Amino acid sequence: MLSEEKNRLLTQVGPGTSMGDYLRRYWMPIAGIAEFDEVEAKPIRLMGEDLVLYKDLSGTFGLVDKHCSHRRADLSYGFVEEKGIRCNYHGWLFDENGQCIGQPYEDTANPKNPLKAKCSIKAYPVKPLSGLLWAYMGPLPAPELPVYEAFTWINGFVEVVTSDIPCNWLQCQENSIDPVHFEWMHDNWSIRQKGKLSPYAPKHLKVAFDEFDDGFVYKRVREGQAPDSAMWSVGRVFLWPLGFYLGEHFEWRIPVDDENTRSVTWFYCRVPKEKEPYRQQHIPHWEAPIYKPDGRWIESHIINQDIIAWVGQGKIADRTKEALGASDRGISMIRNRFFEELESVAQGNDPKGTIRDPEQAKFVKLPIAERKAFLDGKSLAEYYSHPYYHKRLRDFPWNAGQPERVRKAFCEAMGVDMKGDPLPDMIREPAE
Repeated sequence: MLSEEKNRLLTQVGPGTSMGDYLRRYWMPIAGIAEFDEVEAKPIRLMGEDLVLYKDLSGTFGLVDKHCSHRRADLSYGFVEEKGIRCNYHGWLFDENGQCIGQPYEDTANPKNPLKAKCSIKAYPVKPLSGLLWAYMGPLPAPELPVYEAFTWINGFVEVVTSDIPCNWLQCQENSIDPVHFEWMHDNWSIRQKGKLSPYAPKHLKVAFDEFDDGFVYKRVREGQAPDSAMWSVGRVFLWPLGFYLGEHFEWRIPVDDENTRSVTWFYCRVPKEKEPYRQQHIPHWEAPIYKPDGRWIESHIINQDIIAWVGQGKIADRTKEALGASDRGISMIRNRFFEELESVAQGNDPKGTIRDPEQAKFVKLPIAERKAFLDGKSLAEYYSHPYYHKRLRDFPWNAGQPERVRKAFCEAMGVDMKGDPLPDMIREPAE
């Protein structure tokens, strides 16, 4: 349970708020690079600020104020040039640093007019990495953008999935340190959705939580699980401050404002050994739906089920009415760490997990329960014999609405047809 004041401290993210200023000190994934295959500019709201994300004709990305400094026109309707984005109202041109580099009439009427130097707009650095666009909105100099180990893996099919979630970021992110919810929200609810009343999924017998440089890990033991299982010895990663990492994918909960969150997810699936070497030429992006036609939430996929839990708490969860139990120890730990971090940064310290050393940032290794599988790979036969990965060939389990074009590209990479069955040239006779 938190006081109303402490709840506000953790949930408010606009400019000038403690948590908003804190989160701005991290690089955040805000979009898929492939979103700009067909558009040049798009409006985007982040941390309570209305901005425009664009790609100019030279391939440079920019993130700038939504409004032109001249007459406040909407730059998301502007048009990109070789360098920068030009306002469609009077033609003022701005580069990725927010500098005004062109004022057509003023430049003609009075070439020596110093007005341009006074007309810059807000701008934030943007970097592309592994199919994602990352933004930094905090004080300069910016920390290094971490290249996580998974981003260096080869021979894999990657896709980026996004959704807009109508609730505060924190109730989404707290899900990342809550192991027991998986037993009920995913396993047992899925059993009920199939029309079965029993048996329920294996129970959690014990959970544990540990902190490390880049976040926290949760560990668990369930009925029937070996004591030395990687789920207990390694666990899953709450990636500080906005992420969740499970080995084959990342999830980030990016604050849009106090009452809305952008879900940004990155998925990797290693191709079968028969398809190696494989080099992906294009990382697709797609927007995952969260509503059914009748207005109810989609409940068929894992992250869609999570979303129902997040939005069910209201726009901003009222944590003054909670009753936390033993399984919620991780949630208490991360809240306390946030309070400690806010005080530490106020004293001039770097926040948890930020990297200043460029060499260190080139390869950031996180705990992975199944690292060997990602590094060594599997044959197609091993995919079909695996309790999880054979399902991955048949369907995308995480978000509803995977487009046919993405499913087709995935199947081609994996050597299967659209039903997940092996293509004829992938069938191998057993060695004698």
